[in-house]
Amino acid sequence: MTENEPLFELATVPVRVGVLGARGRMGTEVCRTVDDAPDLELVAMIDQGDWLPNIADAAADVVVDFTTPDTVMDHVHWCIEQGINVVVGTSGFTESRYDRVRQWLSHRPDLGVIVVPNFALGAVLMMEFAERAARYFPSVEIVEMHHPHKMDAPSGTAQRTAELVAKARAEAGLGPVPDATKENPLGTRGGEVEGVRIHSMRVAGLVAHQEILFGAPGETLTIRHDSYDRSSFMPGVLLAIRSVQHRPGLTIGLNPLLTTI
Repeated sequence: MTENEPLFELATVPVRVGVLGARGRMGTEVCRTVDDAPDLELVAMIDQGDWLPNIADAAADVVVDFTTPDTVMDHVHWCIEQGINVVVGTSGFTESRYDRVRQWLSHRPDLGVIVVPNFALGAVLMMEFAERAARYFPSVEIVEMHHPHKMDAPSGTAQRTAELVAKARAEAGLGPVPDATKENPLGTRGGEVEGVRIHSMRVAGLVAHQEILFGAPGETLTIRHDSYDRSSFMPGVLLAIRSVQHRPGLTIGLNPLLTTI
């Protein structure tokens, strides 16, 4: 790929896109971005209280979901039943949820679902770097920081990072992270995903920030990513929308898209 070559070849016929959660913070930005893209057509904007079948009536090719963890699975299932590809930015996904999506897709092998913990390209690289570093350090903890309107904790990015780090540590034969804590009545040691501690902060003025702290005798390594504006997520959203029709089955994260284009 040359320096001036686009990340993805634009479609000759516009991709028809519907957005779920269209009046939310991310949904509003997605609608604006899709509307500005010459190869995409915004055909449906749905939010809480709106009629979901309007998306099917609008003949959407792809639905982008930025709603809530308690509704997203119903939306994904409905879209698959309607024969619509889905790009998911809503967090709250676990392995059991991924397995359910795979089961639904087994009946529709022509469709694609892309679930993305973080659409910022820098965040994708942060997770990749953390996975590479994890095998070399006995200690690791994750701190994720978001605005106080975020409804879930930990973030999907932090959970996915912890899963990748834990997998790399297991493959390297590392044991449990050293921690002598025996009393923690206030829960100040954070949550835990597969043996990796996660600390969640919700502070006004923040958007989306995460750092992974690795430690070994005599040294530490910190990998950090900061999104200061939701516009940082839009190139990744566009990449997922343009890719999903060409990737049947379930894809997790943007990394597979970046390595195949």
